[in-house]
Amino acid sequence: MITPDRPAPPRRPAELDDLTLARAQRGDRDARRKLVQRYQRPVFALLSRMLHSRDRSLVEDMAQETFLRVFRALKTYRIGGPARLSTWILTIASNRAIDELRRKRPDIPQTDVDFDRLAHKRAATDQATERRMLAELIRRAVDELSPEYRAAFLLREYHHMSYAEIADALAIDLGTVKSRIGRARKALRSKLAEVYYAS
Repeated sequence: MITPDRPAPPRRPAELDDLTLARAQRGDRDARRKLVQRYQRPVFALLSRMLHSRDRSLVEDMAQETFLRVFRALKTYRIGGPARLSTWILTIASNRAIDELRRKRPDIPQTDVDFDRLAHKRAATDQATERRMLAELIRRAVDELSPEYRAAFLLREYHHMSYAEIADALAIDLGTVKSRIGRARKALRSKLAEVYYAS
């Protein structure tokens, strides 16, 4: 019996090649520039989602600091070791974001979305508008997660890291990773249910 295939997970972009990485570890400026070019987009995306700051300069400052930390520790990264370079770099970025969130919780406005009004407008909205509304609801729900839960959820759902990689990145055990991601998903489902199942 033929069953429909499950959708394949998104393909991860290729890692920086070992030769360029080795040159970057030796301090080669061109190789380091290539490293930044290869990983700046995922780092910026993770920090933007973690911090949810409307101040782009804050995210840019955090990204710059992440790469400064990467280059300070780059010689300790083992080529061919258990962690992919992207995982190692995103670990540094997520830990930097968690530190920032712990230091000063960003001003996140309490949900001011009128869920009843949005629920009644669903039938009248086009798909693009509904997608934007859904994206905003998800953003707000993610904002309300603690930094630790937010990091685990984002690394899994947006950066497609395995549970084991997240456990290593956040220095927690596998069970804790699964628990945090499960609770984050439950919180998101609960928030979305307020709109999609409102009477």
